[in-house]
Amino acid sequence: MNKMNSRSLLAVLLIGLMISLAGCGAKPAEAPKEAAKPLVQDVILATTTSTQDSGLLDVLIPAFEQKTGYKVKTIAVGTGQALAMGEKGEADVLLVHAPDAEKKVVAGGAAINRLMVMHNDFIIVGAAADAAHSKGQTVTAAMAAIAKAQAPFISRGDKSGTHQMELKLWKQANVSPEGTWYQEVGAGMGQTLNIANEKKGYTLTDRATFLAQKKNLSLEILVEGDAKLLNIYHVMEVNPEKFAKVNNAGAKAFSAFILSSEGQALISTFGKDKFGQALFFADAGKTEKDFGL
Repeated sequence: MNKMNSRSLLAVLLIGLMISLAGCGAKPAEAPKEAAKPLVQDVILATTTSTQDSGLLDVLIPAFEQKTGYKVKTIAVGTGQALAMGEKGEADVLLVHAPDAEKKVVAGGAAINRLMVMHNDFIIVGAAADAAHSKGQTVTAAMAAIAKAQAPFISRGDKSGTHQMELKLWKQANVSPEGTWYQEVGAGMGQTLNIANEKKGYTLTDRATFLAQKKNLSLEILVEGDAKLLNIYHVMEVNPEKFAKVNNAGAKAFSAFILSSEGQALISTFGKDKFGQALFFADAGKTEKDFGL
């Protein structure tokens, strides 16, 4: 190769190297940024202790969270307290079982879209000795007999749906419960059952919580099957027009899920494997008129 060709080749190589170095200094084109995904706001569920103590929420909530991406913050209190939270805008969605009180909250504008979810029933339980001879009686006759015998009766005393039902039953039995035999403990259903067990007393409970706790109790079912003992649960959204900060999208999603075929199937089969019977009956699409109320 002659000198001229060698120089030409060298010049070409130098030019290529300069272009390459210049390219290295240039900033690479940036990939388009993905739009920031909005944070999913937790759903605050205010509900009765029976849905928690029975174990139902341990089935419903994980399924809802997995399906929707929402996270549920559960506050299990008496229905009275749950409704009060709704009236203050301190929850997003309510799952409760005190129809008369629920209707007042809806009428006051604090809650909307009240829909029936499920039902089971209340029962009176007590020691096998049954000092008041209540077994097999109608519920009002049994309540009157317990009062007459002044047998220990343990009341939740917490304005829950169960407590409200109990007070209604005393009234129907023409009894004003008072005296040392009548003890208000201000506790949830599970704890109330434990106290009744310790004191060998009577109490009113929802069937689901009793069956879920039965292995730890010596109490027996003494009164059941009376039409007055029906226990209906509704779901309601806290009104976003009254409380702007509530997570209405999350509340709607929760309500839609437990009323969906998937949610209703979970409810209608819950307890069958463990207790040989469902603890709740699914009621999506029904109203109180279907129960003659």
